[in-house]
Amino acid sequence: MNAVNLHLRQATAQDQPEVIRVIKAVYDEYGFDWDPEGYHSDLYSLEESYAARGDFFYVGVFDGEVFGTAALELFDEIPAGLVAPMVRIAGCDCSIERVYVDPLARRKGIGRALSEHVIAEAKQRGRRQMEIWTDKRFTEAHLLYQSLGAEIVAERLCDDPEQSPEWGMVLRLKG
Repeated sequence: MNAVNLHLRQATAQDQPEVIRVIKAVYDEYGFDWDPEGYHSDLYSLEESYAARGDFFYVGVFDGEVFGTAALELFDEIPAGLVAPMVRIAGCDCSIERVYVDPLARRKGIGRALSEHVIAEAKQRGRRQMEIWTDKRFTEAHLLYQSLGAEIVAERLCDDPEQSPEWGMVLRLKG
């Protein structure tokens, strides 16, 4: 398996079990709690949680099996001084979400391919600045995002069950 043979496409409702399998494998690897009624509820209704809202959820498929996930959320530009339940990064008008690669399929370019695909989609849609929040323990993800041009600009506690500490990164998409 390698990124050359990887097929990236929008997820459908039929992908739900595989999407959950991939993301839950990462959660199990790190000992994180799984919260199907709360923090992970979007994964049980992919089309309603993403496509119906104008957002995108992608899967990376190799030989008919899902090995990676990534989502693009589009929103109005976050103004300076915005107060919200979650810390957000001013100036951003989109975010990359739910980037996960099956632990058995890492270091094959899947995370990079999915991330580049989401970034290209955001650029095509005229977005200017992408927000990226990543658990501080995901050091390889930080290196990937930085290699794509993202810079660490903030930190917060996530609203996941563990209240995980996260780095906030910004990727400028346009001048």
